[in-house]
Amino acid sequence: MPAESSGKPAPLGAKDGIMKRSGFPNQGGSRTGGNGPTSPRPSRDGGRPGATAPKAAPAKAPGERTRTQEARAESRPHGKKPAPKPGLLYGQHPVVAAWTNPERRCKTLMATPAGLDLMTEAFAQAKAAGVARPEPMVVEREALDRLLPAGAVHQGLVLDASPLPDLDVPDVVRACGETDMVVVLDQVTDPHNVGAILRSAAAFGAKAVIVQDRHAPEVTGVLAKTASGALEVVPLVRVTNLSRALTELQDGGFFCVGLAESGPKPLHGLDFPGRVAVVMGSEGDGLRRLTMERCDALAHLPTRPPIGSLNVSNAAAVALYEVARRR
Repeated sequence: MPAESSGKPAPLGAKDGIMKRSGFPNQGGSRTGGNGPTSPRPSRDGGRPGATAPKAAPAKAPGERTRTQEARAESRPHGKKPAPKPGLLYGQHPVVAAWTNPERRCKTLMATPAGLDLMTEAFAQAKAAGVARPEPMVVEREALDRLLPAGAVHQGLVLDASPLPDLDVPDVVRACGETDMVVVLDQVTDPHNVGAILRSAAAFGAKAVIVQDRHAPEVTGVLAKTASGALEVVPLVRVTNLSRALTELQDGGFFCVGLAESGPKPLHGLDFPGRVAVVMGSEGDGLRRLTMERCDALAHLPTRPPIGSLNVSNAAAVALYEVARRR
């Protein structure tokens, strides 16, 4: 069992300040990639009698590269940093929120001395709540710079953590109250936009953000950094079929409102009976036709010339405020 990290006691109680996705039970395993074990491929000769074995490749001298390795080396841009390792969270808010979230399995915390100072209260909260955490590794800032994309603002903190447990739409329906709201994103692919929408969803009390798996960004440090800790509070639910997800929400009592410039009424002109799902489309293309047809109503935000539209994350914040204001 990893040793628990130490820190000065915080003024909060054992449960106070622990960020978690409230109301959602642990759903078991997290989303993983890969196709699992495969069987060995049969030989091309099919085991024919008399078939000769292929000639062995000539031995290479120590340090000699194969043609494939040379081709890869030539095609790799000079000076380009390798892609950051999946699962790395960085920056004060994402790391503190993950560290104090009992649903997160934290593997390694790398921190500068200044970064450790930012974690003092989080150490105390996790310890008081009985959440086992590894001892931090004290490193130089340059070591963290090498792990992350160029220009990443890590504030001296990088956390290697496992993904959160997966949830699906029925989980969301069961966890929501009679007047709760969720956000549904139709092909919003920019991680900064999705992260900002998660942050607004947490601020205005939305219970989940639902995205289509094929047309949504992966959960990376960039997304988590933009969400500023909201990833630990608001579940990001990935679905295969967005139209089916909307139907499941409607069957669960959600009124689905699609935001579109062509919406006949402004958002504040609609009645919101009970549960509400705010459906947002991508910038430029907006909502797809099938998504619009699946919504119970379409509405627009009453913007004025010369700016006729908002960034999708800004539009989501305005829409969530309007729905929350009328709860």
